[in-house]
Amino acid sequence: MSHPNDLNLADYIRAIPDFPKPGILFRDVTPLLAVPAAFRQAVVRMAEPFRRAGIEVVAAAEARGFIFAAPVALELQAALVPIRKPGKLPFTTQSLSYELEYGSDALEIHTDAVAPGTRVLMIDDLLATGGTVDACCRLVEKAGGVIVGCAFLIELVGLKGAARIAKYTSVSLIQYD
Repeated sequence: MSHPNDLNLADYIRAIPDFPKPGILFRDVTPLLAVPAAFRQAVVRMAEPFRRAGIEVVAAAEARGFIFAAPVALELQAALVPIRKPGKLPFTTQSLSYELEYGSDALEIHTDAVAPGTRVLMIDDLLATGGTVDACCRLVEKAGGVIVGCAFLIELVGLKGAARIAKYTSVSLIQYD
């Protein structure tokens, strides 16, 4: 049996052509989630660069970001804060509207989720254009949090999302052109 750190995580990502529409090559993480050693390695590797950064909160946008954020939060002994679409959180929220390539969207966070000065790690499964993660970071900063970094399982390098969030430390475990 190979040591978990020897796993090539890209071997556990499935490419699905023309999903969700023609011309899109979807990177499916469910094969990685089906192999505990690969899933565990992904979580540990996403957390590792931030292990000594004093992370107090791990935040993520729904829905696939939650899959990785929860175990990363446990790995770092930090709180987990969900960032959701409007109307999905039960308590008082603050929101942020942002522009996408095809329109606009909005995200919300509980008003008591991030105290001023809280050190936050943003997690998502995939970095594409960076629009959603940038909005998440701005929402956390609006609440007074300090973004320490962003971690992703996959980065689609050609879409230049890393440039959009260049002011933050960013880590991605697998890169595709």
